[in-house]
Amino acid sequence: MTWGTYGAYVLFVVLVLIVPGPDTALVLKNFLAGGKRGGALTALGIGSGNLVQGVAAALGLSAVIVRSEPVFLTLKWAGAAYLAYLGVKALIAAWRGDYSPLAQAKPRGGRRWREGFLCNLTNPKVLVFSLSMLPQFLTPDSSIAESLLLAATVGVLATLWQFVLVAGVHRVRGRLKRRRVRRVLDGATGTALVGFGAALALEG
Repeated sequence: MTWGTYGAYVLFVVLVLIVPGPDTALVLKNFLAGGKRGGALTALGIGSGNLVQGVAAALGLSAVIVRSEPVFLTLKWAGAAYLAYLGVKALIAAWRGDYSPLAQAKPRGGRRWREGFLCNLTNPKVLVFSLSMLPQFLTPDSSIAESLLLAATVGVLATLWQFVLVAGVHRVRGRLKRRRVRRVLDGATGTALVGFGAALALEG
């Protein structure tokens, strides 16, 4: 693999990552609920999920999962259910509209990281994408090390992109603290997450 090929791969991954999806909606939701730290931990979880899926693709494990219909369908429904669960939580928060410090208890431990990790890991689209994308930038002579490099690149770039998103939203955090704005954003991100889950479940 040449540096030119790797550069084209990086550019392709960046263009894919900047398209809003479930990960973006979750980062926004957790930023609103947990501030900059909540958004950053979610971003790290998403990057970790991307890394695991990429490594699985590089080692050929994702091909086994995709070809095993029961396993793939289980992953698909688990992902759809988890997205819907996260979305409903955001919608309930918007409906209640109570954003006082007492009502907003900070989650313990790595819950934000775990949500980002599971959101990405249970999304079979990421698995299929990794499986179909990596071979396009490899040759029959490519080594496992090169495959793992491409997989690690996705995880790193996904984390960096979500960090950029968190930093951008953090700059306008003053406006986002308004109760009316919080309710609208919680409602929007919740609806988006439920919609992504429904789309995943209905996808043939």
